[in-house]
Amino acid sequence: MSTHEHWQNRPEGGGRFAIWLIRAIALHGGRRMGRLCLYPITLYFFLRRGPERQASRQYLQRAFGRPATAWQVLKHIHCFAATILDRIFLLAHGEKPFQIETEGLDLLDQRVAQGRGVLLFGSHQGSFEALRAIGARRPEMPLRVVLDKQKTPAMTELLEALAPDVGACVIDAAQDGTTIALAMAEACHDGALVAMLADRGRGHEVLRRTGFLGSSAPFPISPWLLAHTLQVPVVLCFGLYLGGNRYKLVFEPFSDQVQIPRQDRGPALDALIARYAQRLEHYIHVAPYNWFNFYDFWQDAPVADGPAAAAVGERIGV
Repeated sequence: MSTHEHWQNRPEGGGRFAIWLIRAIALHGGRRMGRLCLYPITLYFFLRRGPERQASRQYLQRAFGRPATAWQVLKHIHCFAATILDRIFLLAHGEKPFQIETEGLDLLDQRVAQGRGVLLFGSHQGSFEALRAIGARRPEMPLRVVLDKQKTPAMTELLEALAPDVGACVIDAAQDGTTIALAMAEACHDGALVAMLADRGRGHEVLRRTGFLGSSAPFPISPWLLAHTLQVPVVLCFGLYLGGNRYKLVFEPFSDQVQIPRQDRGPALDALIARYAQRLEHYIHVAPYNWFNFYDFWQDAPVADGPAAAAVGERIGV
């Protein structure tokens, strides 16, 4: 397998048995025992998942500006495994076992108070699951998450078994664009926070390239077209894992209203994606082991020209 293989074609790591075994150990043996299991799991993935190991090494070289060592790759995989394990505890026990600090929560509150709903754009960085802690602190803020349930079916099955209400809060990204847009619009109409990851494009998505960690990289255009369609505030969110049981949720207002003029669609999209990529790059430098795209993120990918971007916009009503 090459790191140039599309990320959607890579199999889910571990499978149902391994994931449910981790669940049993974590919930019956406690978090300390669960974390001890991360060491053999990390070594297993380092030895058996060659494409992910190579992609991690290439990414870390970009992040640090020098060749990455095997120890750094192991640390990267271990950080990912730790956040996956913590998803189990976050859903089963809430934020009680964790120290979760927040930054910018008051700014998020201001946007929510407008009553139009808020789009939370995150990335495959740290723990998006830690956002659910906000739900416990702010029960008046309903949270909906746009998530591809088909990509990791075993993990999705586990998480929904731990917290049955989670499934009802998910907008399945495997649906067609119109259905997703309508579900997001309904949630925003109800004043909800609608969270989605904006750094990785699915196989059928139209992408545009922007500078990112020293080279141009492809980013999906659909989050920004949806933001324009919904006309609600956009807030960037980053759930950084700080080690041990510590997380930090960062909220940054991005735009109170995204505007993408039809006549200048391409340049407008480029400007939005570039701003997002710059903030993502900033937090990568803050916590480099937190970014979990284990494939060649900078690979060649089809890029939207004017007609292609316009066609996508028409499909979701832009």
